[in-house]
Amino acid sequence: MTSNRPYLLRAFYEWIVDNQLTPHLLIDANHPNTQVPTEHIKDAQIVLNVSPGAVQGLELGNEFISFSARFSGRAQQISFPPEAVLGIYAAENGNGMLFEPAPPTAPQESVADTQSATAKPSGKPSLTVVK
Repeated sequence: MTSNRPYLLRAFYEWIVDNQLTPHLLIDANHPNTQVPTEHIKDAQIVLNVSPGAVQGLELGNEFISFSARFSGRAQQISFPPEAVLGIYAAENGNGMLFEPAPPTAPQESVADTQSATAKPSGKPSLTVVK
């Protein structure tokens, strides 16, 4: 089953904007495939103003959220998966929704990895770094 997070993000974004408030996203900056300005990260998190006047080309997709915004006068392309979003809320009153941190998705194993994992060990045991 697909995650409901992208759908909830779109609904809350629309609700916040419809009420003339400023939507902010709280992002886990350490989540894989997250591209945010590192100079604004605090405690592995970043808060992003995603109001229509603050960003350009906002796409709230099922796989990625992306937009262009200015940070310290420089335009930057921002992107991250919806699973990196820890919350969406209105800056003026804090109304919104918080999400449980999503575990990063593990890359799928290849057939070669599966075969090597099931092969009988030969010789002395050894440790291998797995990334």
